[in-house]
Amino acid sequence: MNNIKIDWEQVKLLPVIAQDFKNEEVLMLAYMNEEAYNLTLQTKFAHYFSRSKQRIWKKGEESGNTQSVKEIFLDCDNDTLLLKVEQLGAACHTGNRTCFFKNVLLPTSSQMKEVNIPNYNVIDKLYHTIQERKGADAESSYVAKLFTKGDNAFLKKVVEEAGEFTFAVKDKDEKEIIYEGADLIFHFLVALASKNIHPERIEQELVRRFGTSGIEEKKSRK
Repeated sequence: MNNIKIDWEQVKLLPVIAQDFKNEEVLMLAYMNEEAYNLTLQTKFAHYFSRSKQRIWKKGEESGNTQSVKEIFLDCDNDTLLLKVEQLGAACHTGNRTCFFKNVLLPTSSQMKEVNIPNYNVIDKLYHTIQERKGADAESSYVAKLFTKGDNAFLKKVVEEAGEFTFAVKDKDEKEIIYEGADLIFHFLVALASKNIHPERIEQELVRRFGTSGIEEKKSRK
C-alpha cells in the first residue's frame, strides 16, 4: 500500500462518493471516520460512519446489498474520497439502484421507481420515510405539514398522544392501547427525525443501561 495519509485530526468525517466500478454510475454519498476508513481498507468492503446512528456500519449489513471496494481515490484537497465499488443489489435504502434518482427537472410522476425494497425493520423504514417527507408538499403530506409548522406542532402531538396512550392503559382498553401507542411512537419518531437522531441511538442507550439498576442509573445522572 502507498504512503497516502489522511489528517484525521483535521478532518473528523470524510465525505465519500460511491461509484459503480464498471459503468461509473454515482451510487451514493456517505461519510467515513478513521475507524470506518481502516475497516474498509482491511476488509475491502465499504464501511461508513452514520451521523444519525452515531456508529460504524457496514454497507449492506441489514439488506445484504454490500459494496465490494475495487479502488479508492483521495481528492486533491485530501478531504473527499471516491470509492469504485461492485454494488450487490440496490445502493439506496428505497430499493433504487442509486440514491440519486430524483430528477428535479422532471415531473414527479416520471421519476424512476423500483420495487425491490430491502427488508429493513418497520421502525427504520418509518424513520427514513419521515426524513424523506420533510421537504414534501405540506398540502399532501402530514409529516411535511408538521415540520412546516415548526417544533411546537409535533411536540404538542407527542404530549397529546402520550396522554391518550396513558388513558387507554388506565381504561384497560387493549385495542386503544395499541392504536394510541402506534400514534405516540410515530410522533416520537417525527421528533427524533427533526434532530436527525436515528431511533437506534435510543436502542444503544437502553443496551448501555441493561443490567444496571434503575435507581443506580438515576443516581449516576446526578
